[in-house]
Amino acid sequence: MAQQLLMPKATAVWLVDNTALSFDQIAQFCKLHPLEVKAIADGESSQGIKGLDPVATGQLSREEISTAESNPEHKLKLSDPKVRVPEAKRKGPRYTPVSKRQDRPNAILWLVRNHPELKDAQISRLVGTTKSTIEQIRNRTHWNAANLTPMDPVTLGLCTQIDLDLEVERAAKNRVPTAEDQQDSMLLSARETETAESTEESGEKEIDADAVFAKLSSMKRTETDDEDDGNS
Repeated sequence: MAQQLLMPKATAVWLVDNTALSFDQIAQFCKLHPLEVKAIADGESSQGIKGLDPVATGQLSREEISTAESNPEHKLKLSDPKVRVPEAKRKGPRYTPVSKRQDRPNAILWLVRNHPELKDAQISRLVGTTKSTIEQIRNRTHWNAANLTPMDPVTLGLCTQIDLDLEVERAAKNRVPTAEDQQDSMLLSARETETAESTEESGEKEIDADAVFAKLSSMKRTETDDEDDGNS
């Protein structure tokens, strides 16, 4: 992105008041019409606008101003910025090269199957597609649904692993916990724990008592049978 002058009209006000530059030079530098600069100099325009020093903002050097003052034909040039401001990321679907667009349905199918928590908007950002296409692939109504094969979008070069991990992490944070998750993560109170333990112990005792009585009954039957055999 080409560097642009900050606050052109305020800069023009400062240049008119503090330099001997011509109206044409100031107009060219500030992207204004020479008549606008003349009106500023005559006090007919930009009343109430405080001048902005381009030297203080690092957009113009003293040497550049001196050179332009000594040569009316010289055109002012912006100084190279000391800090590069990154361009704002463009919102909207990711651009996909023509050679890889045929792989997008396979990548969408892979994302739908392996990461069902991802929303359509997230899938659209990852592979650069539309929500209608995602919906068709989810419902198996896509015109080529029978021939689609799930393929990792990172392997296909449609997105980076970092982008994919970031979207998965966002989806996990935004996912509403289900009733089962809440039940699994819920801790039992001490009273409920003691009750459960006592119930288990009583159950074990009941089982042991039944086993003992059953063993005694079998022993009595055995002794009775032995006595009957002896008497006979």
